[in-house]
Amino acid sequence: MSSSDDLGAVGRFREELDPFIFLFGAGLTVGLIVLYFISPTTVQDGIGIANSIMNQYLNWALLLIVFLIVIFLLFLIIGPWGKIKFGDEPPEYSFLSFFAMLYSAGFAAGVVFWGPTEALFYYDNPSPLFDVQARSAEAMTIAVQQTLFHWALPQLAVFTIMGIAIGYFAYNYDDVPLRVSSALTPVLGKDNLDGPLAKIIDVIAVFATIGGVATSLGFIGSQFISGLNFQWGINLGDLGVIVVVTVMTLLFTVSMVLGVDRGIRRLSNFNMVLFILLLLTTFIVGPSVFLMLLGTQALGGMITDFVSMSLFTGAGVDGGTEWANSWTVFYWAWALSWSPFAGLFIARISKGRTVREVAFTGIVATSAATIPWFTVVGGSAVWAQHNGIADFSQVLADAPPGAEASGFILFGAFPFGTVFMLAFMLLVTTFFITSADSSTLAVSMMTTGGKAHPSNINRVFWGVVLGMTAAILMTIGGGAIDTLQQAAIITGTPFAFVCFTAMLGLIKEFSSEYGRVLLQDQTKLIGSSDATDQPESPKQPPTADD
Repeated sequence: MSSSDDLGAVGRFREELDPFIFLFGAGLTVGLIVLYFISPTTVQDGIGIANSIMNQYLNWALLLIVFLIVIFLLFLIIGPWGKIKFGDEPPEYSFLSFFAMLYSAGFAAGVVFWGPTEALFYYDNPSPLFDVQARSAEAMTIAVQQTLFHWALPQLAVFTIMGIAIGYFAYNYDDVPLRVSSALTPVLGKDNLDGPLAKIIDVIAVFATIGGVATSLGFIGSQFISGLNFQWGINLGDLGVIVVVTVMTLLFTVSMVLGVDRGIRRLSNFNMVLFILLLLTTFIVGPSVFLMLLGTQALGGMITDFVSMSLFTGAGVDGGTEWANSWTVFYWAWALSWSPFAGLFIARISKGRTVREVAFTGIVATSAATIPWFTVVGGSAVWAQHNGIADFSQVLADAPPGAEASGFILFGAFPFGTVFMLAFMLLVTTFFITSADSSTLAVSMMTTGGKAHPSNINRVFWGVVLGMTAAILMTIGGGAIDTLQQAAIITGTPFAFVCFTAMLGLIKEFSSEYGRVLLQDQTKLIGSSDATDQPESPKQPPTADD
């Protein structure tokens, strides 16, 4: 490549940036990390106070808003508004590729990571909503039921509502960019999408995405390193941490530079194949009949108790509020903090699809993949612990090697355990790569004013920033990772209200849009009937309305 081409690429990178969002979004993250170096206690205390305020005064709001979003998306699937389309063009990707990419965008890495772990915690400490004894046979079913609730509809719903809101206005309105603040077009007004409030929303979205992805890269790297140490006694040290994070960063950056079609789409398809193979082999090797019985009962319980689980604040129940805040509220805040980038990526790949297709894929098709995984892998873990097949006592006591080793403990109890563990490590890594490159693409889009195809330099820049942030956090200790994670999660509270406002805007927009679509359909139907009743009349040329 010639120097002039290099200058041209650099010039395009500088020209496409939105300086305000770029500087403040990145600066907020870097500033927090620098402040942590200077005074970690000050940062941790400040974030702890903010987190306490959220849990004490706004926990009910997060629970109620997420519940209403789920109800609204179910209505979109079965109701008349579902036929409204994103733009006039045909879909860019096949349904299977669309589903695989949507599932991989910020969600599936967590599904794989927590699959063998989460039900164990509920088995050891069941929700106070249910009157079951810890570590009992009854607690096994409740544990899987609670896991299915946390990882099926609600978390996926907040990603999907943002994707629908951003995508609809970006593809159906002129001059509305692919940007998080575009979800509030009816509220802000199309002419105010470059205004101060829109900028603030996009800055917080950048910070939440960088913080969330960097901490997740840290967790996945820790799981990879813990697995090597736990199973094979390989202790990599700080240098090994940097090497692992560098390799992961290189992989997701290459995938991202290849683009959505050649990179994310192909890797997402591979992920789903490996995911299904590991799921099926675990079911066959594990307690198959028990898992069928357990899964059927847990799924039935989740459906029956969905409303009460969704709105359980713990009020009036001994230890209930603390439990709800530690689990359900935490998860909803985490999902809401990821909703900007996940929603933006969903919007990016949804052009040409109907609202019904996006809503169905976002919460039903993805749940259909998630529910069997947690039933089989999580159910196998609680079964193994309950029957003394495997020992997860260190995981439950939050002692080293911790939750990162749950998958290795479970699969180590299986025949051909090494093969299962290698497949598990590969699956966690590749799912994270798709999550990381889709989120990095989203940050690039956010900081360029909503360009669907940011320059490669922009993508590589953000990939390096995320990798460096994760490496720094992992080498200075877990406290820094937890601090940035908590800071990112706190952004879930404002995004709960962004999602709720976006939903209200969609209700207003879809009601008027459906009225126009219905009127057009009736006009065409009347015209067709008139033509049938009077076949002798010459055909008239179509009007502009037709």
